[in-house]
Amino acid sequence: LYLGWGGMIMDCSFKTEQGRFNYRVGAIIIHENRVLMVRSSRQPCYYSIGGRVHLHESLEQAVMREVYEETGVPFEIDRLGYVHENFFVLEPTGEAFHELALYYYMKPIQEYSSINESLVEDGVEERLEWIPLDEIGNYEVYPQFFKDETLASEHDILHIVNRER
Repeated sequence: LYLGWGGMIMDCSFKTEQGRFNYRVGAIIIHENRVLMVRSSRQPCYYSIGGRVHLHESLEQAVMREVYEETGVPFEIDRLGYVHENFFVLEPTGEAFHELALYYYMKPIQEYSSINESLVEDGVEERLEWIPLDEIGNYEVYPQFFKDETLASEHDILHIVNRER
């Protein structure tokens, strides 16, 4: 893919000797007391819809693009919900990550009858599933703060820092 000015699309992610930095966005889509999550055929956990921000792309453009790519439905931003600084080690590679992610509450632009149920990302099949908010504590979800009771509330922007190591 190429950008309009002739350059290649690049994710805002880079690797150093100390590890990898990721700049990403995530979507929080809640409907009928359920949150829409992704599950990979490669991992037993659920994770948020979203992905890396492209170079020269705004956060808003990135989250709307990612949501459309993964659901097939156009959504708009309702509000920014979380700023998440996440320091973790990816298993089994042992690669250390420093990730900065912004999570937006999203709402559909129009009524929709269905959302893509599955997609393929980097050759791995992924499925979209609605997780009941009152049962989310029984699921392995990432980011883990999605299990917090504030996910469905009208809170101010929350800043969360997780250090796994």
